[in-house]
Amino acid sequence: MNMNRERERERERERERERERERERERERERERERERERERGEERERGERERERERERREEREREREREERERERERERERERERERESEREKEGESKREREKERERERGGDQRVEENKERERERERERERERERERERERERERERDIETLRER
Repeated sequence: MNMNRERERERERERERERERERERERERERERERERERERGEERERGERERERERERREEREREREREERERERERERERERERERESEREKEGESKREREKERERERGGDQRVEENKERERERERERERERERERERERERERERDIETLRER
């Protein structure tokens, strides 16, 4: 009788030890899942940082391009002013009539309108390039999501 109780207690202690080992294995699995989640969050942060860095670089590149174009337009305006000064000087030397100068100004105003139209077309092209870049970013994000889904599936 006493032996039976002793064996029963021993079996109960063994079952308790087994339950404790199972709880420890479960805690270890939970720690592993947490490490995996943390690793995924870290990867997500890195992807976000890389995307922000690429976006910043693209903005800076657009800004440099805009500044370069503005400097080029300014140089062109300066060259045009210089040509105008030379033409004016020539007209004065030749003693052109007021009526001829007025006709020239009329033609130049037509040229100014073409310059504005060209500027508007350039702005539209820039907007279209920006839309295309946005579409490319969206495609890249979609590919990234698909890779993430595939990675999760493989696990």
